[in-house]
Amino acid sequence: MEERASGQRSRRLRRLRPVAWVVAVLCVAVLATTATARGTVLSPGFHQGVLKDQHAYDRLYNEVLVDPQSLPVARDLLGRLPVPEAAVTSNLKIVLPPETLRAMADRQIEEVTGYLRGEHDTLRLTADLRPVLTNVGDLAQTYFGDLVASVQRQPEPDFPAFLTDLNSAARSVTTGEPPTGLPALELSREQAVTAARALLQVVPEDRRDALRPEVEVAMESGDVASALAAVGPEAVSDRTRLATEQLRTTVGGDTWDITADLDTSQDALAPLHRARSVTHLAQEVVEPIAALLGVAALAFLWFSGPRAPARRLMGLGWALAAGGLLTGLAALFARAATDDGVITAPASWPQSLARLVDDVGNAALDGIIGTATATAYILLAAGALLVTVSWVWQAGPALTVSPRRVQVLAVGVAGAALGGVVLAPLAVGRSEPRACQGSARLCDRPYDEIAQLTSHNAMSTTADQFIGPLQDPGITAQLNDGVRALQIDTYTWEGPEQIAERLKGSDFSPRLQGQIKAAINKFNPPRDGLWLCHSVCRAGAIGLVPTLRETGDWLRAHPTDVVTLIVQDAVGADDTAAAFEEAGLTDLLFTPDPDPDEPWPELGDMIDSGRRLVVFAEREDGPQPWYRNFYRYGMETPFAFRSPADMTCAPHRGGEDKRLFLLNHFITIDGGSRLDAGTVNRREAVLDRVHDCERQRGRPVNFVAVDYLNIGDARGAVDALNAER
Repeated sequence: MEERASGQRSRRLRRLRPVAWVVAVLCVAVLATTATARGTVLSPGFHQGVLKDQHAYDRLYNEVLVDPQSLPVARDLLGRLPVPEAAVTSNLKIVLPPETLRAMADRQIEEVTGYLRGEHDTLRLTADLRPVLTNVGDLAQTYFGDLVASVQRQPEPDFPAFLTDLNSAARSVTTGEPPTGLPALELSREQAVTAARALLQVVPEDRRDALRPEVEVAMESGDVASALAAVGPEAVSDRTRLATEQLRTTVGGDTWDITADLDTSQDALAPLHRARSVTHLAQEVVEPIAALLGVAALAFLWFSGPRAPARRLMGLGWALAAGGLLTGLAALFARAATDDGVITAPASWPQSLARLVDDVGNAALDGIIGTATATAYILLAAGALLVTVSWVWQAGPALTVSPRRVQVLAVGVAGAALGGVVLAPLAVGRSEPRACQGSARLCDRPYDEIAQLTSHNAMSTTADQFIGPLQDPGITAQLNDGVRALQIDTYTWEGPEQIAERLKGSDFSPRLQGQIKAAINKFNPPRDGLWLCHSVCRAGAIGLVPTLRETGDWLRAHPTDVVTLIVQDAVGADDTAAAFEEAGLTDLLFTPDPDPDEPWPELGDMIDSGRRLVVFAEREDGPQPWYRNFYRYGMETPFAFRSPADMTCAPHRGGEDKRLFLLNHFITIDGGSRLDAGTVNRREAVLDRVHDCERQRGRPVNFVAVDYLNIGDARGAVDALNAER
């Protein structure tokens, strides 16, 4: 009886084994899927990594903001700020630094993933705007200081005309626009008081009494610039305050409640709420049940299996492998189901934003599928290992390797080694075609027939924290990005002593001279040496010698490249030559033919000579033979274009018939225009203008000078020009 009952029980268990095996496989696949979700969709680090890999933050600055489709909206928003558009966009990474933007995004990512994981029941997306508001205020102050420093005084015939122009200048300042000129007139004490009273009208009423003495003294001495310098920051700060208060009112304080805005826009958060219901169910119900059932099913397979432990182990191995296979098939199905993309962007979105969202979505999907696939491989490998161990265990001593197989294996290894010995030197020693400036086709081209990507005001960078930068990356990064000509401005930093000496001969009152010297000591402390600045060194400066040394280091690390410097020189030729010598560049300097009409050598010959650094000046011409005036050798187009439609090929400095041709291809609206760079730096826009100017001037364009070279594809245009030639 007992044997019969035992047999019946064994038969029932054998019938249940297939069911247990299926349950085990399904549970393993479910646990693999939930583990994948925890490591990807529910992990803040995963989303942060995807954004980093796709360069999402840089692309917002360099692609989305400057997209022509985005310009109307961007300009409308920027028009509400108390400084010109260009002052904000060129300083965008100062107003809203990438690290601030990244911190804002990280906070939202952590909030969303925490919500999906069930750590909190409500979703609240917020952004702290205080750093942005502070930076906007600081930018307004800095911008005004540069504005006042750049204006010139013009004489006016009488006091009424003086007051009229003074009021006009004051109104310009309060709107953040530079006055066309500053009036000058010898004023009596009474007239100075009247003029000061008129000027103080642009200042908030509670600040007028404190500023009145300083403004009256400045007006009495005829120093309108100092008077404006006193009232301007207060006026601009007031506009900044109004603008920031308006922004605070719009978003409800210093913190922007993004959730509230999203909830009112056709329930944009509905997909997120639905996703949470799924993740909550998966974590709270499905995953625990799958874990319990999976463990129970595997335990049942073990204890109900054959008596031989090796055969039991093989059953577990097949279950794990099957679970891994099912996980892999699910990943393949997910890939096929999303072949057309993860997110469909609305047609109203700018193309650059749609591309960014599409790239981020696809990268996230790749990461999820990659993680699932890796999990599947781990399960397959674990299952295969268990099956192999089981098979070896069962085979026992009968498992042997024949001598013939050993011989075949030895011959194969020896043959592979011999082949490697023979072929490796050939592979290593294979010579690459000679390249000049990155291309084998340019080696036999004369210097004056190649096109070079040129960085306008190369030293004025976001990386070096210039106010109003015209480039983002530093000098070395620009060279790495394909720039082969750098336009740089050299200056000496005028110290307080030099300015004080000049003030002695001025008509400023002693009190006003003291005020000016105090301001200089505070805002413009002395700095020795030679500098690369953009107009005003206190708005940004890097050392000339270190920058030259950095350029030389790059040239020595890239022995097949030629670099050109076009120097806007506010420093004398002798001091400049001493800087090049101190930087250790004398062995790299190329000496042009004294006759500008003579042909230039081929690029390959210049590289072979080792003289691969060409240096031009905008003012000087020698006496060093390698330091020549650019406009004796080259010509240029105008450069003060305020919109893409204004760009022309008209002759400017250098005339019309020179061997070298500089194309100034950038927009200037009270500073560089980051927004317009998205339009003019497009590959097609650069090529169209180059071809047009070449037809009009009868010479190939050699230097394509751009702002924000990392926006658009000016490099691609230059490569296309060289390919054409």
